[in-house]
Amino acid sequence: MVFWIMTEPDTRHGELMVQNPQVAGTVNGQPRSVLLIKGVQYRGHVKRLEESTEQIARAAYQKRFPVSRKVSAPLWEIVLDEVKMTDNALGFGKKIAWQREK
Repeated sequence: MVFWIMTEPDTRHGELMVQNPQVAGTVNGQPRSVLLIKGVQYRGHVKRLEESTEQIARAAYQKRFPVSRKVSAPLWEIVLDEVKMTDNALGFGKKIAWQREK
């Protein structure tokens, strides 16, 4: 499992990712009701994509986010090591966890 992100290496988070590729984050919306909370927390490591791998990822990224065709920033890949998903639609506080086998 991976996330792809697009950013310049001279941005604040780009500089931090180069210094320390271990990353963690959250992806969620902002529902008006606690009963509608859905999101993931993750931990992983990030690397800048290059050459053919970057071309394949960029094509998929641009298909999903067409506006990105106008941006030449490099693509990075966050390789996920742990993911915890919360989905209150499955029951209040319901969590599903996944961890990459070592």
